[in-house]
Amino acid sequence: MGRSALTLAAATRRRLRVASAVLLPALAVLALLAYGFTREPRYLESPMLGRPAPAFTLALFDGRTLRLEDLRGQVVFLNFWASWCPPCRAEAPALEMAWQRVKDQGVMFVGISTQDEEDRARGFLDEFGITYSNGHDPGGRIAIDYGVWGLPEAFFIGPDGRITYKHIGTLGPGLIRAKLEEARRGVVSTAQGRGEYQSTR
Repeated sequence: MGRSALTLAAATRRRLRVASAVLLPALAVLALLAYGFTREPRYLESPMLGRPAPAFTLALFDGRTLRLEDLRGQVVFLNFWASWCPPCRAEAPALEMAWQRVKDQGVMFVGISTQDEEDRARGFLDEFGITYSNGHDPGGRIAIDYGVWGLPEAFFIGPDGRITYKHIGTLGPGLIRAKLEEARRGVVSTAQGRGEYQSTR
């Protein structure tokens, strides 16, 4: 092979290396962007799993005041909802049914109405015959502390006060039972769950 042919081959190899160095990272970025477009922009894995649940004081619709710290030692199912949210309406009967099954087993259900009008929230509770503790978060402060962005959104809190599971969207009875039992045993889920939800306003 002549000197010019060797020079040409070397130049071609250099061009291929340069092209690879530029194209491979660009393709990786494009792949990440394509993946991102398939996901809800605000859907991020919660950093709260395994961490202490943010403390709050909630004014309940029945006139009492509930403090999360007073529930230490119990499993807590915390559900954020709104009366205008179709998935919240769809899951309401299942939540009440689940509550009736576990209310005497060291479990506390707490509902928090957020981004809603108080009278509409009260009407929602009456319509679905909800009997577990519920209160109103008028300024959305509690929802913000929990990073809520979809409704309904639920948190399972173990007896030690740590969040063991987070679920965005509707929950079925089987999953509720399983996650309550995991919370009782202090088992922290490796990822949050997702069902049908309505983005917050």
